[in-house]
Amino acid sequence: MVIIDAFSDLDAYAALPRVTGLRLSPDGRRLVVGVATPEPKKNRYATALWEVDPAGEQPARRLTRSTRGESVAAFTPGGDLLFTSARPDPVGEPDGEPGTALWLQPAAGGDARVVAAPPGGVRGVVVSRSGTLVFGSSLMPSAADPAADKEARAKRKDTGVNAVLYEELPIRYWDHAFGPDRLRLLTAEPAPAGEAPLELRDLTGHVGRALFDEATWDVAPDGRTVVAVWTVAEAAGSQRETIVAIDVATGERRTLAGDPGHEYTSPRISPDGTSVAVVVYRRSTASDPGDRWLAVLPLAGGPVRDLTAAWDRWPDAIRWTPDGAALVVAADDGGRAPLWRVDATSGAVSRLTPDDGSYTDAEVSPDGRWVYALRSAIGSAPTPVRVALDGAGTVDRLPGPVAETPVPGRVTEVTTTAADGTPLRAWLALPAEAGPERPAPLLLWIHGGPLGSWNSWSWRWNPWIAVARGYAVLLPDPALSTGYGHEFIRRGWGAWGAAPYTDLLALTDAAEQRTDVDATRTAAMGGSFGGYMANWIAGHTDRFAAIVTHASLWSLDQMWGTTDTAFYWAREMTREVMEVNSPHRFADEITTPILVIHGDKDYRVPIGEALRLWWDLLSRSTDQDGATPHKFLFFPDENHWVLTPEHTKVWYATVLAFLDHHVRGEKWQRPELLG
Repeated sequence: MVIIDAFSDLDAYAALPRVTGLRLSPDGRRLVVGVATPEPKKNRYATALWEVDPAGEQPARRLTRSTRGESVAAFTPGGDLLFTSARPDPVGEPDGEPGTALWLQPAAGGDARVVAAPPGGVRGVVVSRSGTLVFGSSLMPSAADPAADKEARAKRKDTGVNAVLYEELPIRYWDHAFGPDRLRLLTAEPAPAGEAPLELRDLTGHVGRALFDEATWDVAPDGRTVVAVWTVAEAAGSQRETIVAIDVATGERRTLAGDPGHEYTSPRISPDGTSVAVVVYRRSTASDPGDRWLAVLPLAGGPVRDLTAAWDRWPDAIRWTPDGAALVVAADDGGRAPLWRVDATSGAVSRLTPDDGSYTDAEVSPDGRWVYALRSAIGSAPTPVRVALDGAGTVDRLPGPVAETPVPGRVTEVTTTAADGTPLRAWLALPAEAGPERPAPLLLWIHGGPLGSWNSWSWRWNPWIAVARGYAVLLPDPALSTGYGHEFIRRGWGAWGAAPYTDLLALTDAAEQRTDVDATRTAAMGGSFGGYMANWIAGHTDRFAAIVTHASLWSLDQMWGTTDTAFYWAREMTREVMEVNSPHRFADEITTPILVIHGDKDYRVPIGEALRLWWDLLSRSTDQDGATPHKFLFFPDENHWVLTPEHTKVWYATVLAFLDHHVRGEKWQRPELLG
């Protein structure tokens, strides 16, 4: 059922079902997506799996149902569905809290069963055409197999020891600290008939950081070789990503791509098993943002052949066409994220999707006619679609499991020119009633990254909740944004407080010229890098009535040394550049009321940034009673994002109350959920 007021009612918004993930069976007859909804206690979102008709004729049908939820993993060659879930095994022994196990649901029907339940969980399941399975699981260093890993974990738990001895970086990542267990690759042959589980075999052994958290891998059609992203250590606490090939029978490993000046990710093996497509990164330096392109190399070993080095866009999410003649990729482009076809021989690029959509989770049909994907846009939530591969630009919406939710307004574009002559653009989300007679107050909302773009739907940073409250929301892509070419990124590289800042103000100026926008009532907000920019704005102009800064960078020298991947950021900024671009230096200039928001489990931008910002704001208070216009919303159990349904409501309610108070002059009203 469509909830008409979903964006003006935070309970209704938190309850909206969210489509995520998409997999296509090898024969092209089964398409499965996930749908996330709040679990009964509303402490988290749980995902159920639904089957969508690839032909677009039959309604979607639900496949799984549990309070713990499921995530689609892969299909076997015979069409059985593999998924991961932490729900209890109905035929297993209750042995404490269930971990993430691999389940198999037969294509012919019947109950799903657990086929693998290693203590360290299951992630990144890939299946060869021959049926060989490969997935990642974390094991203790001393464990030779999952059984020994279980014993080592039990001993550690029984003794009450949770200390970790680190010998390398990194020690944390996004929202979790690394324990002594680290990721390995496990393999198994096709599951036997009956209830017998897979016989797992350790393919890599303990390799420390080599299989980093975001590593991906693929298995050759014959099941004999795995290619994987392999992280190697460097001097000065740094690391880089290479590509290795691993023999499934022996575990022997050889490097396919490892030039120190580049990094390599997203390996995908060709249908004939002879080539590997990868994304190549030219590594950034303090004076160069680097670059990225698509390349192909022989699986047997040989030179890396660049395909799209001359294309001024950054490809991602590689898929081969069945004949091996081309690759389908996604790449940001001018506030959109279309799908593209890349010729595997010439590197010629052609656009497949002509609309304003953003496409993810692409899967190519075995007959080579279609690409199935999830499509979203600024004004429409993700939904499964079918895209023609013949270049005709046909995009068909499939009857998915979630009805379309109308947004409470309209989307348009704002354009202007930077002082250096660079064209600039932004999306503007407007209330339906906004016009010359009822101009809407303006909210400048800055994206994170900084290498990113406002080009798709966001459940976490959803502008339509503010639009439903009557705000016009400006979603700009300033310097450093992707989808505008290499030079557009270079304009802001190592100079975050320069072109990115002036671009944001130029686009705000352009939006304020509109008759449906009230230029006398404006605010600014952002998260992560967007929070950095909000802090920078606060110290450099008083034009905004209020500022909201979420998970933001405040003191760059402090942040660079405590963030989870300090080695990456050190490539962009020298100590001198860091000092020049650090917002904390301008704390004395801040007169705008600021709402600071941060989660304690944020390891990308550690909580110390918010604590120091909060002190720098309050220590400059001149009121004798200590009164301050600033506020600090703290989430002890959230990370870089705010993910739980109830905390999502708290986040939006607090932000809107703060904005309404300072922008609209309404009385401050503490959100009810905060007591």
